[in-house]
Amino acid sequence: MPGTLLTEDEIDEMLRSHPEWAQVGEGLERTIDFGSFVAAFAFMTDVALVSEELFHHPEWSNVYGTVHMRITDHDAGGISTNDRAWIERVDAVG
Repeated sequence: MPGTLLTEDEIDEMLRSHPEWAQVGEGLERTIDFGSFVAAFAFMTDVALVSEELFHHPEWSNVYGTVHMRITDHDAGGISTNDRAWIERVDAVG
């Protein structure tokens, strides 16, 4: 189900609370360096479970110990309440 699009002020407020994330176009991105493949993969496993629970999935890649994530609400057409909920849960994981 698409979320409600966030206003620019709401996006700015969220980014102040989650400074590791950056707005890139119509999405939000973060890169984390874990230092090992095992640690990165463990994080991705935890995020996969969160994503399934929220039925909101990232675009992501993993190279050795680094994970790059991008989240956007394709159904809503931009950054939405679904993205905010997902980021809050993911940041609690790692």
